[in-house]
Amino acid sequence: MICTIGTQNKAKIQAVKNACEKAGVIFDFQPFPAESDVAAQPISDEETRQGAINRARHALRETESEIAIGLEGGVKWIEGTLYLCNWGALFTRDGETFTAMGAGLPLPEEIAEGIRAGQELGPLMDLYTNKQNIRHNEGAIGVFTNGLIDRSAMFEHIVLQLIGQWMRQKSVV
Repeated sequence: MICTIGTQNKAKIQAVKNACEKAGVIFDFQPFPAESDVAAQPISDEETRQGAINRARHALRETESEIAIGLEGGVKWIEGTLYLCNWGALFTRDGETFTAMGAGLPLPEEIAEGIRAGQELGPLMDLYTNKQNIRHNEGAIGVFTNGLIDRSAMFEHIVLQLIGQWMRQKSVV
């Protein structure tokens, strides 16, 4: 069975592979550069969730896969504090749709200032850490959890939720 992953981001691709291995689900994986059709920097749970849904939908429509997974990272404001937010969606050729959300934690004010000014989290994190491609590696979650959770592990948790829902639905039907 082919599972299309609606991204070229290596942290997200690894998350899907790891989650499927843990769940005992065997797929042939096909990364696909699916568009999110939301802002480059989603700024709400709703927009971030929609980005994940759009990535999964595009990946399924544009490929021959039986399953497509879309993952999207964003930020959201809660009582004046900026938090990470992360969402995933799984679409099947049979018309099933599953969504799940993941970890979130508060971000420093200097990151919030950049988001307010219209910047994206990925480039802000590169500046903040003086590294490149944080979004493809540890991500903001890795930086702000002192490496205890990296971006791949965070998305892996979301994918496990998606696959668990899909597996349960298959066993109930």
